[in-house]
Amino acid sequence: MTTRVRRAAAYAVVSTLALVAPTLGWATAAVFGAVAVGALSVTDGPVFEWFARPADRQEGRLHGLAAFGFAATGIALLSWFAGLPDHVLVASLLVVGYGNLAQQVAWRFDAEPILRTGAFVAGGIVAAAAGQAVALTIVGTEVTPILPEIVFLAASGALLAGLLRSVLFVRDDPLVMLSVAFLLWLFADLEVMVTVEGIAVALAVTALFGYVSWALDAASIAGMMTGALLAMLTIVLGGYGWFAVLIAFFGIGSLSTKFRYEEKEARGVAEENEGARGSGNVLGNAAVALVAVLGYAAQAKFPALGGEVFLFAFAGSIATAMSDTLSSEIGGVFDGPRLITTLERVEPGTDGAVTWQGELAGAAGAAVVAAIAAGLFESVGPAGAGVVALAGVSGMTMDSLLGATLEGDALGNQGVNFLATLTGALVGAGLAVVVLP
Repeated sequence: MTTRVRRAAAYAVVSTLALVAPTLGWATAAVFGAVAVGALSVTDGPVFEWFARPADRQEGRLHGLAAFGFAATGIALLSWFAGLPDHVLVASLLVVGYGNLAQQVAWRFDAEPILRTGAFVAGGIVAAAAGQAVALTIVGTEVTPILPEIVFLAASGALLAGLLRSVLFVRDDPLVMLSVAFLLWLFADLEVMVTVEGIAVALAVTALFGYVSWALDAASIAGMMTGALLAMLTIVLGGYGWFAVLIAFFGIGSLSTKFRYEEKEARGVAEENEGARGSGNVLGNAAVALVAVLGYAAQAKFPALGGEVFLFAFAGSIATAMSDTLSSEIGGVFDGPRLITTLERVEPGTDGAVTWQGELAGAAGAAVVAAIAAGLFESVGPAGAGVVALAGVSGMTMDSLLGATLEGDALGNQGVNFLATLTGALVGAGLAVVVLP
């Protein structure tokens, strides 16, 4: 057993202490607190050798284990005093503990980043699902009827943890655990209804979507994990129609990025990393859509919200992302761009610059999303398709205006994308309320 695998196994054992939560209640926090305080007193010996990370060896203290213990203590306190469910506590710790162990084992056999990330997610899902089943059984809850929900929470936590680990370091595991705990707490509180078929399809499609986007160089590892998490949540919380709208954007948008890429690269307007999208780019374009999906899922708890409003917000934000992407990627190969605020000629790649060809391509992209939404959702129809298309063009225009006025000094590209998609969502939802019956 290598040092890395042995250390990961030791942390996995510590994470397994979370299983005492259903029995000990508030005392679970005391258990993990003792682990954290005890870790700071260990400077050598077998325990130090098992848990010490490279930075710990330099400092002579088990700061990594102490941070892990304090984070677990905090989650345990939330479980006792704030109502975070015990099985969420268990899932949050086991996802990280056993995900790391699976990743380190995979590292021994293959150094491919995609395989290591996949091992982390798979190990986290299995451990979190099994841990939740044990925790719920301890308190007398029948597991079989809610097994799909258990797997959904485990998969959501593992994908989020895998995403965060792809952009953070092992020493940041406490932050990962806390982030997973809050996400799963939200889903548990929403009481999301999941079927066996739904979670099975979601897992299969998510795995395929993630691998294809990575294999085709459409996304980095972080971008792939972000897209995979968004895909699974969209399928489970929204439905297949919502996912079809989302995947249309990812697919067509990725193809447009590759369109005459060498020429765009020579002109200085191409996406970096050969067009592979990172997590910031994916979130900038899809974060608003995710919020809309969450709003739709919250209908069961807050029926006054109205599901159709969130559907149009979702479609409007995706139409904006599609419109903006096609406008930039296709318009970037044409000469004569003009600044949208003054219409003066500027150099290709200038923030806020547009071409008539790009504007036409962007409008066509919004129309594609509108047509897909109209075809899949009876509540959209021809009038609703017009609303979605107009929302997409409005968001694209806002993107150009922000680029010409604020981007660079006050906003980065991801911030501009977020505000543009937010504009598309608000226009879509607002027009749906005002115009549609």
